[in-house]
Amino acid sequence: MPLPRLPDWLIYAAVVGALLFAAVSRREHVDAPPAPPPVRTAEGALLGPASPFDPSVTVDVPDRAGPAAGTAFSVASSGVWITARHVIDGCRQVALVVGDGRGVAASAHIDPRGEAAILNTEGGSPALPLDLTAPLREGEIAYHPGFPQGQAGETASRLLGRENLVVRGRGARTEPVLVWAEIGRTDGLKGGLGGLSGAPALDAQGRVLGVTIAEAPRRGRIYTTTPETLRNLIDESRTTLPVVAASGSPITPQTYGKVADSLRRDLRVAQVICLT
Repeated sequence: MPLPRLPDWLIYAAVVGALLFAAVSRREHVDAPPAPPPVRTAEGALLGPASPFDPSVTVDVPDRAGPAAGTAFSVASSGVWITARHVIDGCRQVALVVGDGRGVAASAHIDPRGEAAILNTEGGSPALPLDLTAPLREGEIAYHPGFPQGQAGETASRLLGRENLVVRGRGARTEPVLVWAEIGRTDGLKGGLGGLSGAPALDAQGRVLGVTIAEAPRRGRIYTTTPETLRNLIDESRTTLPVVAASGSPITPQTYGKVADSLRRDLRVAQVICLT
């Protein structure tokens, strides 16, 4: 039985289709790669350099009237610590609390231009790693372990940008700072964060980005020194610090309380007392 004859138009269409397929398949592909995924909030725009035109926040530092307490953290196991300047400025004696009713005397080197200070003790605790050169991004999270209200506690915050801190009173000056929005704190911790001054601001790898120096409770803001301020303090004091590797376990909003407890237990973060 003879096969039916195909229509001429079907034959022509098949030939044209084959020629078109051959032409397209030999064409050079120069398509762009797929677009990257959207940038997460925690990895926002790079933070620009400090500017005198940044917004300003003013704080008053009264003459010291009595003993005060804050937080310090270790940056060298030989006995080098960093805290906030106003915690120990004007102190007759500075001590780090190492146990119930026990303290270790410390000498102080105050940054003449910024809100940070270096403490030295005989012997120390394991150092926290520093990250003072990496670019900062708006929206990244920091963790602040310390002693708010004189008790063990911590907060978490998200980076908003830069401001200029105008200090009036003792040690009057203006310096650039980083401003953070508080997004979490120790369960049950109410009110202000007095005593957290001097605490490290840690990134997700546990590296120090700055020193916690002030708060604006009504606005829910936390202020820290900039990485540049810490670099200048270390250089000016001629302090040589060891290179410390970051912790292998990242800090998260779910774990920062446990990490803070561990840092205080190991005395890598300690309470500092100022005696006038």
